[in-house]
Amino acid sequence: MFLARRPSRQAIDRFLVESRTLPLSYAPTRLAQGTPAGYNVDELVVAIGRGPTDFDRAKAALASWRHFDIGWVQAIASSPVPVPGTVVAVVIRHFGFWSLHGARVVYGVGDRERGTRFGFAYGTLTNHAEAGEELFEVFVDPPSENVMYRIRAASRPRAALTYIGYPLVRILQAACRRDSGNAMKRSLCAREVRT
Repeated sequence: MFLARRPSRQAIDRFLVESRTLPLSYAPTRLAQGTPAGYNVDELVVAIGRGPTDFDRAKAALASWRHFDIGWVQAIASSPVPVPGTVVAVVIRHFGFWSLHGARVVYGVGDRERGTRFGFAYGTLTNHAEAGEELFEVFVDPPSENVMYRIRAASRPRAALTYIGYPLVRILQAACRRDSGNAMKRSLCAREVRT
């Protein structure tokens, strides 16, 4: 959905309610874990900290959607934590207008309480301008003990405007990955991460 101005909170809440029953715009799930034909696959892996304390902070940041604290993109979720079934309204400001896109958390990765990996993936709904899946995770690199943040996405255009402006869409996707990595770095520098 493309808009001339930022949608109100009431409009976003309506969008979330309407999105609950929509199907995914792709199949099968777990696209982001492979290299599916017909999709662009993009990945960012960046060190955001080091050691167990930073890993705990990174898990808390990811679980509270801090990776979307980037200013021009915002994720508003139906649940405060990203569990499968959570519906997400992704609000984007770009090129002088706004867009609103629906997604749903489709699976989790690892375990927040134990292990060396934690994250989740969301998939696009039929009210999203693209089709595909995006995986967000934090993990510990064993040799270095660095805490890593990873985004891996498999996507292709769905809406007419997305097809027409696809070179610009690809630029926005790259900027979003970069800015999300920076948001996660900032979240580990903050004194307290929301849990």
